Amino acid sequence: MTIHFPFQNTYSALPANFFARVAPTPVAAPRLIKLNRPLAVQLGLDPDLLSTAEGAEILAGKRLPDGADPIAMAYAGHQFGHFVPQLGDGRAILLGEVIDRDGVRRDIQLKGSGPTPFSRRGDGRAALGPVLREYIVSEAMFALGIPTTRSLAAVVTGEPVMRETALPGAVLTRVAASHIRVGTFQFFAARGDTDGVRALADHVIARHYPELKDAAQPYHALLAGVVARQASLVARWLLVGFIHGVMNTDNTSISGETIDYGPCAFLDAYNPAQVFSSIDEMGRYAYANQPRIALWNLTRLAECLLPLFDSEQEKAIEQAQVILGEFPEKFTGAYQAGLRAKVGLFTAHDGDEALIQDLLDAMAKSAADFTLTFRHLGEAARGDAADVRAQFTDPAAFDEWADRWRTRLALEPQTPAERKTAMGAVNPAFIPRNHRIEAVIQAAVNRDDYAPFEELLTVLAKPYGDQPQFAAYADPPLPEQMVTQTFCGT
Repeated sequence: MTIHFPFQNTYSALPANFFARVAPTPVAAPRLIKLNRPLAVQLGLDPDLLSTAEGAEILAGKRLPDGADPIAMAYAGHQFGHFVPQLGDGRAILLGEVIDRDGVRRDIQLKGSGPTPFSRRGDGRAALGPVLREYIVSEAMFALGIPTTRSLAAVVTGEPVMRETALPGAVLTRVAASHIRVGTFQFFAARGDTDGVRALADHVIARHYPELKDAAQPYHALLAGVVARQASLVARWLLVGFIHGVMNTDNTSISGETIDYGPCAFLDAYNPAQVFSSIDEMGRYAYANQPRIALWNLTRLAECLLPLFDSEQEKAIEQAQVILGEFPEKFTGAYQAGLRAKVGLFTAHDGDEALIQDLLDAMAKSAADFTLTFRHLGEAARGDAADVRAQFTDPAAFDEWADRWRTRLALEPQTPAERKTAMGAVNPAFIPRNHRIEAVIQAAVNRDDYAPFEELLTVLAKPYGDQPQFAAYADPPLPEQMVTQTFCGT
């Protein structure tokens, strides 16, 4: 029996300084705990074969599939604003690329598969908890309709990893449009390797922006394309209350996908200054800071591309500034359109932005649950405001706002039923709440019990459905269940 991965390996065909060739480190006793069967089919893989013992060995890195050309990618990055000239895949190995059923090229990467030349004294392994967190949140983001890396499989290795204590080891099989980051460009730019920057830019254009190949200024167009995708992506994050937690340049994907789910979290109570990451002591990556940080990261990308723009640096800088100057308008346009849809407005009128901001301000003062406020607002649009009022410690503040909102709704042509349906399609009932994820991790780590994990995945696969049998999963945490810190892990 042979499990066939129809690999192509375009990245490993790039110059040798783009990566290090390294095989995964075999593990003792791999056991498959989750296979994403629909994703396997989408990738042209056989889920039944992947579910076998041989499949578990491949997904744990104990056995290499035919056609794999395993590499660890080189990159650099600004981490919390401080530049590190060499990072690279310290615990991840890219097996190769496949073309999925839609004709899209996808990386297949093992995360937690052993040390690489970029491990920086790390063991290259991953603990079970962070693997489950990334599986849950990345697949939840996919169901929410937000561009993201995906999780194909999670495997326990049968070996402990040592962190503050001994924890079960695990490997995540991650699928991405690519793993090329802003930090990948920074790796070459920091070395003055303009040829490397150009080769990488040409590869990115061919892979992610093929429509730009014949542009008059393809590298300018590339920067503009990445700016547009990041503006849209971060707007979508904010619209569902997502906090990435560690928006370093090495965690900023050139393809426009959400990547690297370390100390990520979703808002419970709305607070624009909310931080969950245990290492973000200054609030650099707080919820409301994410658009500003995205532009900062894109500026670092622009700096890398300057030698490709113009031989005269001042001209190159001016050209880059014009492109970067498009970010605020693109982000604001996407964010405000999304907010209007969340409150049931389908046309743009003067005063809409201020009206919605007044709601957000009232939510912040009342510590209203972000997800449930918008979800229940759909019921209020049909006249039943009891549930949404209950989110506010000061219901009168909501009532005052709601009077103005209903006046504005009267200018829209939709019926109340149509409006509620449309609002339900953009306001999820179910998000991967932090306390639910923690409960799943504890059950798996302490009791080898994956039933809570499976049930949470079932709920999150249909975030916009009512799912009355799982209604409790929509509830915010009780005070004793609140998770105030999340941690980097994988």
